[in-house]
Amino acid sequence: MSVIRPATASDVPAILQMIHDLAIYEKEPDAVRNTPEMLTAALFCEQPSVFATMAENEAGDVQGFAVWFLNYSTWEGVHGIYLEDLYVTPDSRGEGHGKALLQYLADTAVERGYARVEWSVLDWNEPSINFYRKLGAVPMDGWSTFRLTGSALEAFARQEARVGG
Repeated sequence: MSVIRPATASDVPAILQMIHDLAIYEKEPDAVRNTPEMLTAALFCEQPSVFATMAENEAGDVQGFAVWFLNYSTWEGVHGIYLEDLYVTPDSRGEGHGKALLQYLADTAVERGYARVEWSVLDWNEPSINFYRKLGAVPMDGWSTFRLTGSALEAFARQEARVGG
């Protein structure tokens, strides 16, 4: 049985460790730049724009987490939830923690009148894709994710704006 609850500041070390573990799983072990101070500031500032939800077993041991934020659908005219990260510790997979975290987000969306819960999954991550499909989630065929980051982001930001182009 999974106990789902909002994260507290005391969860930051566990969340950050699981973020590192997720990066290793996603074959990007050196990509995490986040720090305890940055994560604490983001999650627990006066008006946070990112949220964390924890999954625990009945003994109170952290088994996983979800980090999410609100997005907005111009077509629907209401918010949605974007799931940035979902992670369950390897020894706790199959115990229902991931499903419970997603169900919590779905319930939050329905309760607040949001239009959807969405997320990205790596194309090679078949176990997760199969898990999401079993929940009733569908891939957004015909859509590709684009990202500006690093030097490309900086170069584009510094370009002189041109009308009409």
